[in-house]
Amino acid sequence: MIDPDHPRLSIVRQCELASIYQRPKTSEPHPQHKTYPYLLRHLTIDRPNQVWCADVTYIPMRRGFLYLVAIMDWFSRKVLAWRLSNTMDADFCVTALKGEIARFGKPEIFNTDQGSQFTSFAFSNTLKDADIRISMDGRGRWMDNVFIERLWRSLKYECVYLSAFETGSEARTGIGSWIGYYNADRPHSVFGGRTPDEVYASQTNQEKLAA
Repeated sequence: MIDPDHPRLSIVRQCELASIYQRPKTSEPHPQHKTYPYLLRHLTIDRPNQVWCADVTYIPMRRGFLYLVAIMDWFSRKVLAWRLSNTMDADFCVTALKGEIARFGKPEIFNTDQGSQFTSFAFSNTLKDADIRISMDGRGRWMDNVFIERLWRSLKYECVYLSAFETGSEARTGIGSWIGYYNADRPHSVFGGRTPDEVYASQTNQEKLAA
């Protein structure tokens, strides 16, 4: 049994308090930006690159916060891209999106919340230019993007809260290591114990052979 006064648990409690009292808002819509309907309700998602999703969360540091965006393949749960930023500007989200389209191709649908980064002209136009359909969660409906919300919970409790990063470089190294483990080594019961990397690779390889 873990000692309730263990220093790591103390860090977790401190970070949880920080999230209650200092939590920055990451999903505020811009009043001049267009929003889009949610397209995933009743949709059967049965292959990689059919739907990608993205979200932004805050990463508590010993002093202040950083912001983290991740892009995930909905079917395999593989984290395709992530970026850290010290501002809430859309640029780091757009950079992550463009990089992954160049690397993995493009999804049919891209789902996000209605945060200002994702409703920005730069982000929306990148999707439109690539002929990707835009889907957005309903206001206050975190369950509409449930898999990436689960990713945030696991990342924070298994990595961020236990590490109490001092610097951005520490956070980048620690988060990168955890995401590498999540993709390549963490089994998912829904996939019969296979990892996101295995599911993504096996399905995409089958599609290439079929083509």
